[in-house]
Amino acid sequence: MPRIIRVIDYETTGLPENTGSEIIELGRIDVDILSKAIRNPWRSFALPKGPIPPEVKAVHHILEEELAGAPPISDLWTTFWEGCAGDDILAAHNASFEMHFHAGDGRQWIDTYKCALTVWPDAPAHNNQTLRYWLGIDQSAGFDREFAMPPHRALPDAYVTAHILVQLLSKCSVSELVTISGKPALLNRLNFGKYRGMKFSAAPADYLQWIRDKSELNEDVKFSAAYWLQRR
Repeated sequence: MPRIIRVIDYETTGLPENTGSEIIELGRIDVDILSKAIRNPWRSFALPKGPIPPEVKAVHHILEEELAGAPPISDLWTTFWEGCAGDDILAAHNASFEMHFHAGDGRQWIDTYKCALTVWPDAPAHNNQTLRYWLGIDQSAGFDREFAMPPHRALPDAYVTAHILVQLLSKCSVSELVTISGKPALLNRLNFGKYRGMKFSAAPADYLQWIRDKSELNEDVKFSAAYWLQRR
């Protein structure tokens, strides 16, 4: 039986699709499945082999000189996974990003982004910082605003995601969240084309059929079109 959900976040030198992207900062924090306590924070820089592109620095603001003397990523995994048993569960916001860099050694994953889309479809946006304020997490007992700063850094983002996860656990079981996370993201609104901003449920059926059957759009969009068509 899993005891904890380990919430993780990486900052990197680029996107997964960019050749040679590397982890330069790791953060993790645990959510106790029974008590919902958030504990055991840890973070570290990791020394990359290559440079950090300026457009990536503009997101997380990590500079090469800050990484001087940091260990290589290969020296950090033992500490990173310490205290996380093989049947414990991993979580991340947009978990496919973290999974690209480390699949988790067979552990199950919860993607808080996908789960938030399903549980709170009418949220104004589903990134972790918008959810933080929309859910009132800053006003929740025990939330440390300073610990959550700055955004787009590994441990602060993992900390915010852990609080989102606790709220998700008040709506769904762990197994339900794992199941949702194993499917494509269920989108509520179209974010492209002439129906941009319209709910999938209100879009013309023939347009959704085209998305499902003939488009080359990503699996989340095609899955969502099929889902909302089936509900009509």
